[in-house]
Amino acid sequence: MAMARASSGLQYPERFYAAASYAGFDGSPRSSSKAVRSKFNSESALILYALYQQATVGPCNTPEPSAWNAIEKSKWSSWKKLADMASTEAMRLFVKILEEEDPGWYSRASNFVSDPVVDVQMNQSSNVHPVVENGNSFPETKTISTENGSIVEAQDKDVVSEGFGSIGVYDQWIAPPISGHRPKSRYEHGAAVIQDKMYIYGGNHNGRYLNDLHALDLRSWSWSKIEAKAGAESLESPSPVTVTARAGHSLISWENQLISIAGHTKDPSDSIEVKAFDLQTCTWSFLKTYGKPPASRGGQSVSLVGGGLVIFGGQDAKRTLLNDLHILDLETMTWDEIDAIGVPPSPRSDHTAAVHADRYLLIFGGGSHATCYNDLHVLDLQTMEWSRPTQQGEIPTARAGHAGVTVGENWFIVGGGDNKSGASETVVLNMSTLVWSVVTTVEGRIPVASEGLSLAVGSYNGEDVLVSFGGYNGRYNNEVNVLKPSHKSTLQSKMIETPVPDSVSAVLNATNGTRDVESEFEAGQEGKIREIVMDNVEKQEARVPMNIL
Repeated sequence: MAMARASSGLQYPERFYAAASYAGFDGSPRSSSKAVRSKFNSESALILYALYQQATVGPCNTPEPSAWNAIEKSKWSSWKKLADMASTEAMRLFVKILEEEDPGWYSRASNFVSDPVVDVQMNQSSNVHPVVENGNSFPETKTISTENGSIVEAQDKDVVSEGFGSIGVYDQWIAPPISGHRPKSRYEHGAAVIQDKMYIYGGNHNGRYLNDLHALDLRSWSWSKIEAKAGAESLESPSPVTVTARAGHSLISWENQLISIAGHTKDPSDSIEVKAFDLQTCTWSFLKTYGKPPASRGGQSVSLVGGGLVIFGGQDAKRTLLNDLHILDLETMTWDEIDAIGVPPSPRSDHTAAVHADRYLLIFGGGSHATCYNDLHVLDLQTMEWSRPTQQGEIPTARAGHAGVTVGENWFIVGGGDNKSGASETVVLNMSTLVWSVVTTVEGRIPVASEGLSLAVGSYNGEDVLVSFGGYNGRYNNEVNVLKPSHKSTLQSKMIETPVPDSVSAVLNATNGTRDVESEFEAGQEGKIREIVMDNVEKQEARVPMNIL
């Protein structure tokens, strides 16, 4: 075995200062405007300049430059519109943007960055080279080869690798180095994250329903199987619970418990079953509910809103498609069937749902027995009124069996299919502007282009990561893939402030699909959404879209 040397990573603020020095913002002869512009395109250079000034000086209080000096005015405007962003946040985002523009900057900056190193074992041929940061190994894998006895780092490529090939750092699916005993291949399972673990329960393998429970540690990327015990059926009835195998159910994290709701079983009940798994005692128990429960089903969507679960659609045991709406109050465990006004989505299953601002339920896609959809519906949970807003941007193709998660106001959609092929693109919807964009596209028959896969949001080294598992694309999968959403796409547009509208009707009826805004970013300060629109020499001010809150 040969030993490679890997940087252990600097802590903040030292990491920021190293990045600033590398980029040319340290006051040295390297830091001239010409030097910075030679490294980055004009938009990225403006963003980095504004963030550097915000991090080192604070909010912009300097007088506005003369109008004739277009470059200086553009720099001033970029900085000014960061408003009161915290210095620490500016430092973090500066480093993120630099890493997206120049993924190998840290290794190339080693001639003026002094920090500890650790030994990483590697083979004499292509292998995994983990980036070690703060003592933890993160699977930002790069291909390492030996050439005449020396180590050569291969150029980063934006590809998906089922092994460990060259990959991009952000906005690309990667396969982390998994250890432990992997769960059986499956689809239509449930997945949920509690603290630093992603739990997988049930699913379908070769037509057989499963009832096993596994946990993936998102720090070590190690699987473990949980030996669940049968607990009491309820406080009123102490009989043991039989852990029924199921698929097409939903798994929700709630107060350090896993809530399993609905799903197809071999011997279906008349109504939806609700079970809870206690992580402390490792026991399953049925939760006694009150009111009229919904009919048994699978392929529904279940969304946690405050202290309640909102259930929409699915397919019952007789394969009848549904579009009914129910809410389960988790405090009183009482069911309530909702008779919403407006035109609801057509009956469907295997769709996705998301909640925005604790008020709006969004439903996307899904399928009937012969048709897949790419329509978007919004339910106002205060007025209980359905609407079908105009979608904008790169609207996804029709699909069912996809998975979705939210990060802030962004709703990421992965996988699914249209009865012909799997959906290859990972897309994101800004739920404030209802604008779609494509994050990345994969090629070939790989797990993230599967139906019935799961998607969860975890945290690694303080960053949000999307974690996919399983799915079916002609074969059953048990692979784990991870994507780190970029910060550049949420920053490259900020800087015009608009008050939150009193009503969402303007957004839901919006038809304007033209804008210069590349993406939006929620700052969450004083009830306003701030958007950055790069105001450089070549651009005019962009028109600001309306927003939902």
